[in-house]
Amino acid sequence: MKAVLVNENKELVWTDVPDPIVSADEVLIEIHATALNRADLLQKQGTYPSPAGWPAWPGLEVAGKIVAMGENAKQKSLFKLGDAVCALVGGGGYAEKIAVPYQLLMPVPKNLTFEEAASLPEAYATSYLNLFYEGQLKAGQVLYVAAGASGLASAAIPIGKAAGAYVVTSVQTLQQAEKIKDLGADYVIIQEKESIPSVFERLEKEDRPVNVCMDCLSGEDLGKAMPYMARGGYWVVISTLAGIETNVKLRPLLTKGLHLVGSMLRNRTNEKKAEILSGLVENVWQYIESGKIKPSVYKVLPIEQVNEAQGILERFENTGKVVLKVK
Repeated sequence: MKAVLVNENKELVWTDVPDPIVSADEVLIEIHATALNRADLLQKQGTYPSPAGWPAWPGLEVAGKIVAMGENAKQKSLFKLGDAVCALVGGGGYAEKIAVPYQLLMPVPKNLTFEEAASLPEAYATSYLNLFYEGQLKAGQVLYVAAGASGLASAAIPIGKAAGAYVVTSVQTLQQAEKIKDLGADYVIIQEKESIPSVFERLEKEDRPVNVCMDCLSGEDLGKAMPYMARGGYWVVISTLAGIETNVKLRPLLTKGLHLVGSMLRNRTNEKKAEILSGLVENVWQYIESGKIKPSVYKVLPIEQVNEAQGILERFENTGKVVLKVK
């Protein structure tokens, strides 16, 4: 089969690799589409390798059809040969096939293409984990989702809305704000006009303080905005795209009982990931199938154009997910 490898010049090459070996607890997926994530860019640079047991090449989410099953998977899984599935994987999605533990499979939601389904597992599982497990989000609360034009926000914003939250997000420019209107955020912070901390302060004065933050940016704004959160609020750090340092005022952290939480989906066990995916299918898939939540796909490219596809992420051009069509 073919997969995308990183050559000595940090270029991605579509080339021949050995076929996967399917263990007793795994299924073999013929990949029709795989979506891009920022972690893939780090993996290309050699700073974010696949976890043990996964292929060395990038790709954290796939959609396709089951073409083989291990003996345990046949007996224990609810899926069968030929089923259309999407899956959260630790690596190896940029390929024609992949062997995946059966616990990490999800059905492709009704009425979705493989390209749309491939955009779901990583962003939606990350959002579900950090909104509900780590952030304890409840209906009626105020949710802040950083970087509203990102592929992750394209999942977190509509999930938050479906859960009954008042959703605030942030973008750099008015042009970006126009592009994400369809996501349905209640308030968009346009950073060329106002700062994130100033909006947090105003919301607290309006008696609508932020309860939960899902933050992929971090940096200086984290420490500046956190004091204005609601009592008992959760600030969940999932990445540090805007900087790895901040100054946190400890007094409001103490007096308000705030929670500063670091969270990564990738380092969870397969058992915990299976639990998250099960909750996602049970509680979110219905909104996707009804059309209340629509996958946000910015662009679909053939996998042979993987370098161009990653360039879109590197230049921060996309609003929503970039997807590679494999079959």
